[in-house]
Amino acid sequence: MNARILKTEKEYNEACERIYILINSSENDINPDSPEGEEIQLLSLLVEKYEQEHFPIDAPNPIEAIKFRMEQMNLKQSDIAPLFGGKTRISEVLNGKRALTLKMITLLHTYLGIPLESLIAGNKEVKLEPEKKEQLLRIESIKKFFLGSKVAVV
Repeated sequence: MNARILKTEKEYNEACERIYILINSSENDINPDSPEGEEIQLLSLLVEKYEQEHFPIDAPNPIEAIKFRMEQMNLKQSDIAPLFGGKTRISEVLNGKRALTLKMITLLHTYLGIPLESLIAGNKEVKLEPEKKEQLLRIESIKKFFLGSKVAVV
């Protein structure tokens, strides 16, 4: 086994093909401590690293995250209305007519286990006016942090 960091799509495809061959080479389960098992584990880590770098997955839209969780838990809007402050408010939020509040985000995380990142990331409605953004970016320490962060800014 000659494993190394995957740098090209060709290397990525070859690693995926090798994993497939190893998995399908035996009718019996592969022992994780066997040479084949260790090779699969190592190649899987390399493939995962390549995919994270080349095929990043954006955080879901917060409303889609809520709807997905509701589906997972077989919940109706009326079941979780108390987290939003009532049936009318949940309808407004899920239809995009009202933004999530910090209290709603906290309650959704606490009672439904929706990751905070899913509830706050991807919220395209939170924007800073261009003139205020310019004003902030004139401050060197903010500019340096902002340009070095991985946050997508609008």
